Amino acid sequence: VQLQASGGGLVQPGGSLKLSCVGSGSDLTFNLDVMSWYRQAPGEQRELVAFVTRDGSAHEADSLKDRFTISRGDAKNTAYLEMNNLQPEDTAVYYCMAVRIFQTMGIRNVTEYWGQGTLVTVSS
Repeated sequence: VQLQASGGGLVQPGGSLKLSCVGSGSDLTFNLDVMSWYRQAPGEQRELVAFVTRDGSAHEADSLKDRFTISRGDAKNTAYLEMNNLQPEDTAVYYCMAVRIFQTMGIRNVTEYWGQGTLVTVSS
C-alpha cells in the first residue's frame, strides 16, 4: 500500500491550498477505514491536523477547524485537505496517514500506512 500526498507549495498569507492523498498498490484491495493528515513544522513534533472515516465522518483539530476541512474523495481511498486563510505558522511538511482496521480469528488488528510528506510554505 502506498499513499501519495500532493498539493503542497508556496502560498502567501491568507491564501489557500488543497492537499490530496491517494492510496494505491496491488495489495490495496480494501477500503481504508480512516484517512488523516498530520503536519510537522521545523523543530516541532508531528501533530494531527484532521481525520476522516470511511463513512465520511470528518474531524479537524479544534485550533484549525475554522480554516481547514478534510474530506473523502469520490474515488476509493482518496482524501483531501482544504486549507484556507493560511498563516506562516501553518508552514510544515504535511503527511497523509491511513488506517486499516480488521479482524483475524476474532482479534482486532490495526495497520497504519504513511505517505511521504508534502511541503507547505506560507510566506510573503
